[in-house]
Amino acid sequence: MKFLLLHQNFPGQWRHLAPALAARGHEVVALGLTPQVPDGWLGVRVLRYQPARGSTPGIHPWVIDVETKMIRAEAVLGAALQLRQGGFMPDAIVAHPAWGESLFMAEVWPDAPLGIYCELFHQLHGQDMGFDPEFDTQEPPEVRAARLRVKNTVQWLHFDRARAGLSPTRYQADTYPPPFRGCIQVVHEGVDTEVMKPDAAATLHLRGTTGAGDSEVWELAHGAELLTFVNRNFEPLRGCHVFMRALPDVLASRPQAYVVMVGQDGVSYGAAEPTGRGWRRRFWEEVAPRMPPKDAARVLFVPSLRRDDFTRLLQVSAVHVFLSYPFVPSWSLLEAMSCGAAVVASDTGAVREFITHAQTGYLVDFFDRDRLAKAISLLLASPATRQRLGAAARARMQAQFDLKTQCLPRMLDWVQRLCQPDLSKT
Repeated sequence: MKFLLLHQNFPGQWRHLAPALAARGHEVVALGLTPQVPDGWLGVRVLRYQPARGSTPGIHPWVIDVETKMIRAEAVLGAALQLRQGGFMPDAIVAHPAWGESLFMAEVWPDAPLGIYCELFHQLHGQDMGFDPEFDTQEPPEVRAARLRVKNTVQWLHFDRARAGLSPTRYQADTYPPPFRGCIQVVHEGVDTEVMKPDAAATLHLRGTTGAGDSEVWELAHGAELLTFVNRNFEPLRGCHVFMRALPDVLASRPQAYVVMVGQDGVSYGAAEPTGRGWRRRFWEEVAPRMPPKDAARVLFVPSLRRDDFTRLLQVSAVHVFLSYPFVPSWSLLEAMSCGAAVVASDTGAVREFITHAQTGYLVDFFDRDRLAKAISLLLASPATRQRLGAAARARMQAQFDLKTQCLPRMLDWVQRLCQPDLSKT
């Protein structure tokens, strides 16, 4: 069979599905704006589309996002027409619709069923919007609702074309409107528990800058009181301000603890820091006066890590903290659990689908920095509790979210059923 996979930064969520389809002898073609893998990657033909233009200067701010997605949809339409002219006729199309790329696929291949990745449908309540009063824009709710309505437009235009949806968590699936929600199957992308596993012999040399401003290389090993916090980019949506505000108390109560914070100063989801300093610098400048230099020197900031170093970091981590607004969860949460780290996480959104409080980790109110500090300190002081929580967390990952035995087979089954005749139209 022939499959077309669309993702702006391919492979993205298709990083396991695409090569698995190719390994089964299917012809797999991928289209992306900035593919992260080369053509021929694991048997997948990877192509890049090129937009013909950029966004219009001075356009109404509410429709900048929509126009950008239309420009990409038009570019993919042209690339799809070239593929069809070359004889490519997919049996199914699987797409992440958030960037608009899959919007016009039915115009090119009207008989090819479309399956879409349902990451998040923006809502006025129960998500990141207005969740954190400290950074709320305070715009009138009617204006916010109108803006979100426009922001959801491109996803909404997929609902009458897509045969089925795939969502990694029930929380994310339930953000979608009822007419399409019943078409969504919940299947997480999964974590390779054979790779992300505990290793008592793991060691790691890590270069970074301490909170005291010194460039250092730390030698880390399993068994130390190591506290880890990982974001792609430090930002309030992922709780960097709450975590940093808890650090002075943690470091004061645990004089043998060390902290590694991995992340960059860009923007992933939320707004940029308005003064240009970046969120990490802003919040560190806020909390640093609350701790002596010797405590600040026990915090290491690392911009990014290679994949193998990231794995080892989680393996040597004693306590891993994951904080988030009600939003899309991070793969790092599941990977930390798979490595057997004791996790302290925010009691928000999809996080509850992975962590049961006091069984597979600790859940704390997102804004309660005092409780966060106490939970971290308690775990750092109790190796037995860390071992119990970490073992239970890994067991849950193996039983419910293992890539090879659970998630990938279910994802492949979803694609197979996508290719079956739509009985509702016969």
